[in-house]
Amino acid sequence: MKRRAEGKPTDDDYRMLATFRARLREFLAYSDRASATVGMTQQQYQALLALATHPGPEPLTISGLAALLLIKHHSAVGMVDRLEKQGIVRREPSARDRRAVAIRLTEQGRRAMDKLATMHRAELRRIAPEFERIFAFLGERGP
Repeated sequence: MKRRAEGKPTDDDYRMLATFRARLREFLAYSDRASATVGMTQQQYQALLALATHPGPEPLTISGLAALLLIKHHSAVGMVDRLEKQGIVRREPSARDRRAVAIRLTEQGRRAMDKLATMHRAELRRIAPEFERIFAFLGERGP
């Protein structure tokens, strides 16, 4: 595959970057709508994914969740408060650190996450050809 030498971006580069950003915004808007169908925000859904995919034997803590979501600790506390009120997660003391609070998905949280993951996966399959076209273009253009 021929690569273009580094240099000033072309009008085509700008168009493709704009298209990429637009498609990302469209996907995030889709995620907002999908998450609302189960009474959540897309960031709360992202939190559920983080909880479900957290590796290791110990559950994710609020501090760990804040770090993964790139939000402040107090914002993660508020999010967990809201999810707990909805019955989506439950807090429990950390087995390793008494100062930390661990978070676990409830069965209701798992069902909501499963529904949203199914919806998001279908949407990603639908839009994949457009992203493949964008990535192919950017890959051909070089660094």
